[in-house]
Formats: sequence, structure tokens, C-alpha cells
Amino acid sequence: MTRRITIDPITRLEGHGKIDIFLDDNGNVENAYFQVPEFRGFEKFCEGRAAEEMPALTQKICGVCPTAHHTASSKTLDDLFKVRPPEAAKKIRELMYSAFMYEDHLLHFYILAGPDFIMGPDASKEERNILGVIKKVGVDIGKKVIDMRKRVRGVNATISASSLYPVCGLPGGISKPLKKEEVEEIKKVAKDAVEFAQFTLKLFDDVVLKNKTYLDLITGDIYYHQTYYMGLVDDNNKVNFYEGKIRVVDPNGNEFAKFDVHDYQKYVEEMAVPWSYLRILYLRDVGWKGFVDGVDSGVYRVAPLARLNASEGMATPLAHQEYEKMYSILGKKPAHNTLAYHWARLVEVLYAAERMVELASDPEILDPHVRNIPKKTPSEGIGVCEAPRGTLIHHYQTDEKGIIQKANLLVATQNNAAAICMSIEKAARGLIKNGNVSEGILDMIEMAFRAYDPCLACATHSLPGEMPLIVRIYNTKNKLLKEIRRD
Repeated sequence: MTRRITIDPITRLEGHGKIDIFLDDNGNVENAYFQVPEFRGFEKFCEGRAAEEMPALTQKICGVCPTAHHTASSKTLDDLFKVRPPEAAKKIRELMYSAFMYEDHLLHFYILAGPDFIMGPDASKEERNILGVIKKVGVDIGKKVIDMRKRVRGVNATISASSLYPVCGLPGGISKPLKKEEVEEIKKVAKDAVEFAQFTLKLFDDVVLKNKTYLDLITGDIYYHQTYYMGLVDDNNKVNFYEGKIRVVDPNGNEFAKFDVHDYQKYVEEMAVPWSYLRILYLRDVGWKGFVDGVDSGVYRVAPLARLNASEGMATPLAHQEYEKMYSILGKKPAHNTLAYHWARLVEVLYAAERMVELASDPEILDPHVRNIPKKTPSEGIGVCEAPRGTLIHHYQTDEKGIIQKANLLVATQNNAAAICMSIEKAARGLIKNGNVSEGILDMIEMAFRAYDPCLACATHSLPGEMPLIVRIYNTKNKLLKEIRRD
């Protein structure tokens, strides 16, 4: 008789989800499903709103990455109204965005993922949390984490009038220039941020890389998938969070595609699965072949490790050194090791800090001209940035008055959705044998999705934009017996 194990709710992520694992008569995994039962209909209730409202409206999708939606939306408005922001405005936006990426990555490493490595998956659930981490690494380090994140969020507050929900993005630029004294303070924070990023990488080296058990997990087969990878790159194919072209490499590291965001529909396709409100994206030219690895599968990944895999390096010197170190230890590029996402995330933390220093030191950032007023009639706009969780695309269609007629949000976690399902199933198959299940094993299965730092609230948008209640009844052979709908 099939035995069912449910992890509900899954923990230490943004949003709500559950994992159902089905065992066969021998106690081995027959199948595993990653389910996202929550639904947020932002694309539908954006319709009828003024386009200028979108940077403030869409950021409410998520409590941990509002700046990503604000930035993607602001860039979409630039495109919609066919207006190019002044250079100072672009640099201030990127400065704000670098600060956001920095503190968001630190949040994941120390608070969401940290308990898995610092406390270990076998630690009791009472200890496997941020309080346990602080107890183990020391209160002083805990205070450093809190203080550094607070100061970097202060940079965002200076630029955008809010440390959490920005209100500065406008079509054609931003709402206000920076003052000299504000920039001088930002420089101090940015330089300290570089030092703390280096400290965090050293901590990762000491706690994780020097621990054979953890290193074997990172480089082993349980958390390993050969997929395509996607990320924004600059003109030199270096990682860029704010702008550039979207580059895709195949599982062997060969360039598969490099395209402007306006062509995204030529390269990616959306689909829905019956057990989740999480929409899945895959490569159109390869096609959907199911939840499988390899060059013949349309599955691709985004976010930190994918960005590094899709690039040819980091655009700042210290981060590039760490980039080269990571690949020298992992042994090859692209690296297919899912748990290496945590390592790549810290390389990006250092890059974000260095980029903050560069931008704050640029004299042009003090130029008071920070907005060009749009004069063109709006029709359609598309914008992109790299959210902490991966490539984020906003696409708006409006009437001649700028009222949204249709909105499509291709959210970062949708790009990773197929890979997350695959990672959970493979971890479950590799860890559960003969019906032996422990608290630590279940946490190690959760580690498979936690590496991606998914945002499930962002990624749930039902196709075709409606939310019927559907109940499906299956037998033990996974055959659909009956479907009950309430539309």
C-alpha cells in the first residue's frame, strides 16, 4: 500500500507551500510533488489601473523583494512611454538596486539557509533557526548581521524614501536627486559592506567548505541537475543585476541564446500543472519534455548560480576572484550543484557591495537632472532586471491614456519552478530508503528547494487568470478517478 509523507508547511522561504512524498510497498520514493496552494491574482487586478501606479502596486506582491518589482516596473514604464532616463537617474536606480540585492542575499544566507549549515539538518527544530545560529556563532556576529542589513536598507531609504517599499521610480527617471552629504554617507556604508561581504565569505569557507560532510553534499549527486542557465549580462558577458541582455547557456556551458528582453516570447514558454498554482517556464525552442535533466530538456535555471553559470565572470575585481575560486573548487563550469547556489549568492553579495562603492564614487551620480518627462503616447512596454531569485520580466499593454489593458509578470521563481520540482523529487529518492524517515532527512529534502530562495507569493498566477476550485481524486496508481470543479 502506498504510504504518503507530507511536509506542510515547508519552512524558511517566502510564501506557502507543501511537499507530498509517496512511497511504494518497499518504502522507497515512488513520486514527490511540490505544491503551492496560495494564489495571488496581480495580473488581473492590475487591469484598469494607470500604468504609473504599477511600480507601487506590483511591489506589494512580495514582502521580501519589493524593490525588484519596483525596478522592473519602473524600467517597463520607461519602455512604455519611450523615454530614456538621464544617466544620473540610471546610476541612482542601480545603486538602490545593488543595496537591495546585498541585504536580501544576506537575509537568505544567515536567516533562511544558515540554520541548515551552521546548525546542521540533524539539529532539533527548536535549534534549527536564526536564534540557534546566533547562539552558535556568537551574539557579536548576530549584531553585525543586523547592523549591516539595517545600514544598507538605510541607503534605500535615502534614495527611495522607504527602506522597504520604494516610491522613487517614475517613467523617465526618479523622483529626486541625491545630495553630496547623502552620497558621502552611502560611500561609508558601501565600503563597510564590502568588508562584511568578505567576512561572510570567510565564514562560509570555515563553516561549510572546510567541513567534509557539507562539501560532499554540495559536490555530490543528491543535489545535482544538468540544466540550461539564464541570467542578465553586460556587453562583456559579465553578471549585471540592473540591465543588459538575457544570456542562456546549455548544460555544457555553450551559449544557447542571447537576446533583448523584448524578444523573450521567442525563447520562453509558460505552462501550468494540475497540482499547483505555480506556473512553470521552459525554453520554447527545446520544448517541454517533462521534469528531466539534459540538453534535450527545456528546463532551465535562474538566480545566483545560474547567473554565474550564464556569465563569463563578475564585473568587479574582488567578486571575480571569488567567482574563479568557486569554480576551481567545484571543478567545472557550468556547475550543476544545487547547494552551490548558497556559495554563488555570497559571491553576488560581494559584487553588489563593490558596485555600490563604484556607483557612489561616480561624480555623475550628483547630477540634479534625474528625470526626462515622457511625451509619447503609451502602448506596450517590457522591462527586466535580475531579482535575487532570478530573471524578472514585466510586460504591460495599455490604451492611449496609459490604462493597463493587460499585464504579464514572468517572476523569477517561475523560471526555477521545474528545477525545484526535480530537486525535491531527487533529494527524496536519494535520502528515503526502505521507509526510513527522520526529522533530519525531511529537512534535507527541504534544503533542495531552499537553495533557490523561492518566492512563492510572486510566482503564483493562475492560467488563464481565473481561480476555479478543483478537487482531483487519484487512486494508488496515480490514475485520475474523478474531478470536481467550482468555477
